[in-house]
Amino acid sequence: MNILRIGKWVKRRKHWSVPCACRATRARKTQRRHQRYKLSYWLTLIKRVHHKGQFERERERGEMDEVRSTTAWVATHSSHVKIDSLEIEKVVHSMQGNIPVVEWDFEKIHYFDNGPLTVQYMFVLDALNFCFWPDKDLNYDHFAMGLKEALENDKSALDADRLQTYTGPELRKMLKWPRPLPSEEERVRLLHEVGQELERSFGGEAANLVKSSGNSAATLVKLIARHFPGFRDHALYKGRQIFLYKRAQIFVADLWGAFKGNGFGNFDDVNSITIFADYIVPAVLRQLGVLKYSSALCKMVDSDMEIVPGTEEEVELRACSIHAVEKMRELIKKKFGKQVLSIEIDLWLWSYGVRIPTLPHHRTLSIYY
Repeated sequence: MNILRIGKWVKRRKHWSVPCACRATRARKTQRRHQRYKLSYWLTLIKRVHHKGQFERERERGEMDEVRSTTAWVATHSSHVKIDSLEIEKVVHSMQGNIPVVEWDFEKIHYFDNGPLTVQYMFVLDALNFCFWPDKDLNYDHFAMGLKEALENDKSALDADRLQTYTGPELRKMLKWPRPLPSEEERVRLLHEVGQELERSFGGEAANLVKSSGNSAATLVKLIARHFPGFRDHALYKGRQIFLYKRAQIFVADLWGAFKGNGFGNFDDVNSITIFADYIVPAVLRQLGVLKYSSALCKMVDSDMEIVPGTEEEVELRACSIHAVEKMRELIKKKFGKQVLSIEIDLWLWSYGVRIPTLPHHRTLSIYY
């Protein structure tokens, strides 16, 4: 091979080697770029999941805010019940911002074993927690103690499959009640509903329902309303839908109180819960001067006339009670810098009211309270 041909061969080799090096470099760059894209993809996905979780939590809190906003709307358009802001100031001033502490289960009537069976007990109890007044001898304590004794004697008494089969007489026997219960058919229907849906969606255990909430009181209320129609405490008032959710919210409060904010009672947003508008709390707020009734409504309440569910009077009594307590909370925070829970105010008002057997209250046949 002469020198000229050798030179051409070397020149060609150089030309061959350069593309090879470029291809290797491009391959490494492409690989690194793909790795960056892959990392960026997963980081973006994680952020989206995180933001979606935040969005869902905020939306659920927003749904709880509907209780506050819709009941506030009722209060501003009310025809039969008015909130006296001056009396709220007097009540708050007299307490100096200190809500009287009332221990949950101060009467020692509830079942508690610090576990899932307590959650099951609470959920069944709150499913039945409505409308005792038609029988003057019946009250909440009979249900709480009756279910407690039933569980102490038979741990399977409130299992989901058994809830689906109870009859009226069997429920009475479990509660040791000698005669038909008020709205007995409805109570049995709700027991069946609870048993069926717990079995279908939550493995038969209310504890799984609570776990599904992710420590959010608002989410738990939403889940209950979605899965259990008997807890959908809504009303239509002057063309608007009003949200109240008494029994769904009181279940959250019972868990929070029973477990002292731990375990099944640990909720990050427990302050989202409002009071539980029933027939005792409005009566106490009236006694304190916070709620003022029209003369016609006074006559209906004081003469024990039945108020039809869904009427303006009935919705106003409940909605104005919720809004009045929200105003009380705001005033306590403004004047004394204290953040009190609606749960704490409700427990104080309710315990105050049940100690006055002669306290006149409105009477409405309803499954919601």
